[in-house]
Amino acid sequence: MNGDGIPADTLSKVQDYLEPFCLSLQKLREVSNLLKKDLVKGLGRHSHKNAPVKMLPTFVRSTPDGTEKGDFLALDLGGTNFRVLHVRVEATEQKMPIIGSQICTIPQEIMLGEGDKLFDHIAACLYDFLVSKNLKGQTLPLGFTFSFPCEQKEIGKSILIRWTKGFKCSGVEGKDVVQLLKDAIDRKGDYNIGPVAMVNDTVGTMMSCGYMDQNCEIGMIIGTGTNACYMEEMKNVERVEGEDGRMCINTEWGGFGDDGSLEEFLTEFDRELNEKSNRGVQIFEKMIGGMYLGEIVRLVLVKLTKANLLFNGQTSKALQTPGQFETRFISDIEEQDKGLENTQKILEKLGLGRDMVDSCVVRLVCETISSRSARLCAAALATLANRIRDNRGLSHLKTTVGVDGAVYRKHPNFSEELQATVRLLAPQCEIAFSNSEDGSGRGAAM
Repeated sequence: MNGDGIPADTLSKVQDYLEPFCLSLQKLREVSNLLKKDLVKGLGRHSHKNAPVKMLPTFVRSTPDGTEKGDFLALDLGGTNFRVLHVRVEATEQKMPIIGSQICTIPQEIMLGEGDKLFDHIAACLYDFLVSKNLKGQTLPLGFTFSFPCEQKEIGKSILIRWTKGFKCSGVEGKDVVQLLKDAIDRKGDYNIGPVAMVNDTVGTMMSCGYMDQNCEIGMIIGTGTNACYMEEMKNVERVEGEDGRMCINTEWGGFGDDGSLEEFLTEFDRELNEKSNRGVQIFEKMIGGMYLGEIVRLVLVKLTKANLLFNGQTSKALQTPGQFETRFISDIEEQDKGLENTQKILEKLGLGRDMVDSCVVRLVCETISSRSARLCAAALATLANRIRDNRGLSHLKTTVGVDGAVYRKHPNFSEELQATVRLLAPQCEIAFSNSEDGSGRGAAM
């Protein structure tokens, strides 16, 4: 932790509050070992029902080989916006140009309303896109990226386990979301789609990067939430018939810790956040994902203010309001050259003044919490890489991770810290990182 600009006595007191966020390599190895056990539990024929890490079969049996081609539609639903894309896969040049795309917003009332209305909204936006791009007469295959925990029954049948990320549409949990989409398209009428392939955003990310790099066997998202997938040996996937070859497994590692296994690693601030946000669900994600990092920082700042270590003990309405300290502020505050200037502007916007020491303390809080996020993510990623190596009986594994998500892409230090920590936790694995260019869209087409 860098305490530049903070008087020694203040720094010592602030660090007492931040110490629980600072995880040693030994602690990270403990986290990795816990996750390793949960991966096995999630893959088990009988144990998976009670497993916090769901380890969902995707029925994707191979990564791309670079010869694929054709025109496809892609639907990408993973948050408050969703996108419709027309993707062309060109085998001759190994390209996947997006011929056209359209972003559609999902209003709050639809996110919290009836499921049929959500899918009617999607079907209407898909229709508008087809008309605007002169595609209405064509029947193109559709890749559907649906970034919520689902029990996949086959490539075109997927049952929603539970909503996350603020969605609470009624009548969808326990239902086949592909069928709900097809039903909505039938209700809309006047256009058709071809066969539907359902993928999670992690799978899409792995597939889009895998088209360019055949070593890519892991997909990882670190954005609003976090998740990963990887290629597992079929003989270990007890819930699916067959022993030969491999299958991509969607880990749903955001649920790691939902059974209490991470209790000793949680700070008082994690516990407070958990009480106020769908208690007991997605514990690991709440320590890492962009939906939560800003709020954890806010809770720490409130505590430090009450302890008279910030803002002369004077808080503001904005600081006391959940959600007002946005995760994007963390990236701005940690920017190399403009960080201090950005911090002062943000604090002023929150009604907290421009004091230099306060700005340095806030920056230290942000650095500590984003660092923990990167290191925890590295521990989980190292678990997957080490598992692939062990599965194949290799002394050395060379693999590529396809990565997407705003936290990974936009935070100035996150990717560097994650990669450095993975190297320490998986020393027998040579891991390359490939930034997925629109993996959710291109990967769905792939």
